[in-house]
Amino acid sequence: MRVAHRLQELPLIREAFSRGELSYCKVRALTRVATPATEPGLLEIARHATGAQLEKLIRGYAGALSATLGAARQAIEGRYLRWNWEDDGSLRLEARLPADDGAVVLNALRSADADRSDGEMPEEPMLASPAGARRADALVEVAKLSMGAAAGSGGADGCELTVHVDVDTLAADEVRERCHLAEGPTLSPETVRRLGCDAGVVRIIERDGRPLTVGRRTRTVSPALRRALRSRDDGCRFPGCTHGRFMHAHHIQHWARGGPTTLENLVQLCSYHHRLVHEGGFQVESLGRGSVRFRRPDGRVVAPAPDCGRVRGPGLGEQHRARGMAVDAGTCRPLSAGDRLDYGLAVEVLTARALAGD
Repeated sequence: MRVAHRLQELPLIREAFSRGELSYCKVRALTRVATPATEPGLLEIARHATGAQLEKLIRGYAGALSATLGAARQAIEGRYLRWNWEDDGSLRLEARLPADDGAVVLNALRSADADRSDGEMPEEPMLASPAGARRADALVEVAKLSMGAAAGSGGADGCELTVHVDVDTLAADEVRERCHLAEGPTLSPETVRRLGCDAGVVRIIERDGRPLTVGRRTRTVSPALRRALRSRDDGCRFPGCTHGRFMHAHHIQHWARGGPTTLENLVQLCSYHHRLVHEGGFQVESLGRGSVRFRRPDGRVVAPAPDCGRVRGPGLGEQHRARGMAVDAGTCRPLSAGDRLDYGLAVEVLTARALAGD
């Protein structure tokens, strides 16, 4: 939407884009800084530079226009992170970071989200994970990895989240006695069952709220069983999902309801689809020999994802010819063929022109 609004003010860039001479990544970069006065010069550079070169140049140009000592000091002094628990039990975060610290956080999120964004998923309600949801999941994974490293495990298994739940609630659909995060809000029993699918469990026997015995911590899914599950499933088993990292071991019949922790009663799911199966109302059924079937909340079967073939047929070429456009493999090719660019000189010239009003 930002790019579309800016293109209304930049007719030269809009025309070049419509004729296929500029890629979208170039247009996106240009519209961040271009004005009607600077548009001709920036467009000429865009025709010669590659997309990566133009992105780097625009970042330097924008930084040169806005970077002052006062602005840098203001960014550092204005950094903050705030959070609060919402009425529905969710955590709301708000943050402001200086540019360099922000880049560190974004790089960590992109690294955690890299595998999540691979491949395409069916664009159906409740099936495809939105980009915002993937970024939220990536933030959680970064926190898990950080806590795991601090614990000396070098992985997410070092992260510990404590939930207090009574045995009756764990097998029920409503809270009977207690079901909450340690020093946190109440959780639904279904959420706790999701967390308990692949977690460590400590049994505590109480009387009148006072612990009588505390058992040893046991893992519901042993390392050997997890390796067998990964070997069999090789990623998330939900139809159409291509995620292969940060997998959860889901109990088809939960152990709190009598389900065994065996390979036949386990299926590997990504965090997004694990939530769908628990809190989202979706169901998974075992068909035997590792085969599973998923159902929507209304009971309909989720069809296996079809192989995505390439869309063929006439249409776009005829539209181009009708508009007098000849778009081929060389239309969007940069004129410089990727020659080295003196970014310092280019930014200096562009900045001088902008300040001079040229």
